[in-house]
Amino acid sequence: QVQLVESGGGLVQAGGSLRLSCAVSGNIVSIATMGWFRQAPGKQRELVGTITSGGNTNYADSVKGRFTISRDNAKSTVSLQMNSLEPEDTAVYYCNVDRMKSAAPLRWYYNVWGQGTQVTVSS
Repeated sequence: QVQLVESGGGLVQAGGSLRLSCAVSGNIVSIATMGWFRQAPGKQRELVGTITSGGNTNYADSVKGRFTISRDNAKSTVSLQMNSLEPEDTAVYYCNVDRMKSAAPLRWYYNVWGQGTQVTVSS
């Protein structure tokens, strides 16, 4: 069974930093694009940023210059370094993989989500 497990959320003051991590469990041999999304109370889930298997990144305008996505293909992990956090960044953050392949059983998985981790930024 394939799972995405996030860690690293918590409470931080405005201006502080947090690092989120997401590990893909299962006998995975290939992962395409990995990304982070977030959902604030009363709002729709929105894109934070993505990273392709080749390392190309894309960010929402609201986090550009403050957040950095990285991945370790050998370990099937993706991280989100968040600096200069603002109260508006408060949300549940979700890890996402758009497409990945497992070896046993041999199959593709599409649009897989983690369980989410809470990030709270106090003013």
